[in-house]
Amino acid sequence: MIICLETATNLCSVALCDSEGIIALKESGDMRSHASMLTVFIDEILKEKGIKACDLDAIAVSKGPGSYTGLRIGVSAAKGIAYAASIPLIGIETTYSMFWGMSGGQENDRDTLFCPMLDARRMEVYYSIYDAEGKTIKKIAAEIIKEDSFSNIPESQKIIFFGDGAAKCKKVIRRQNICFADEFRISAAFMCKPAFNALNDNRFEDVAYFEPLYLKDFLVSTPRKNIIGKSMA
Repeated sequence: MIICLETATNLCSVALCDSEGIIALKESGDMRSHASMLTVFIDEILKEKGIKACDLDAIAVSKGPGSYTGLRIGVSAAKGIAYAASIPLIGIETTYSMFWGMSGGQENDRDTLFCPMLDARRMEVYYSIYDAEGKTIKKIAAEIIKEDSFSNIPESQKIIFFGDGAAKCKKVIRRQNICFADEFRISAAFMCKPAFNALNDNRFEDVAYFEPLYLKDFLVSTPRKNIIGKSMA
């Protein structure tokens, strides 16, 4: 069994899964719930199923991109549990687990592309593009979406946009053969398949050195001062 943590967005989500699928799922949409609810959800799921962290095959965490604070909380919790329970740590790119959530692991039209998008403020988004089999067509990037952002992709290929960054791009993208999946919501449940793939392939993170994929630096505004401590004009 693997316990999966998803904290890259406003949603705080924890899922317990085995090779057959989801065993338990707890989620909160409160944007300030990560710090207060994440460990509570983990503890509740383990107790309800009568298992301990050391009984798990691994712990998986959404490694980004996404919210700086959310990622930091999720990765810190995952690293702490992995170290204390001596179990492997698996990091899953957030957009990749989103692909699995959208595609459903089903056979899709070979000409269909999937574009998971995460809000990165203003008109910028974190996104990547996958084909129907989950192969990466465009690696994760932070970009400002413009009318011609996807003009290099033939219009014979349908593109499905989804995620909390897709809505703000609806009026911007000018391209034929596109679809916006407004109903899509991220979840730790989507990490099940890629997490077990990583487990089977022994693709683990180094607990001591693993860091989230922030993509952009976290900027903190501080007063500008000169060398003697007086504020500069």
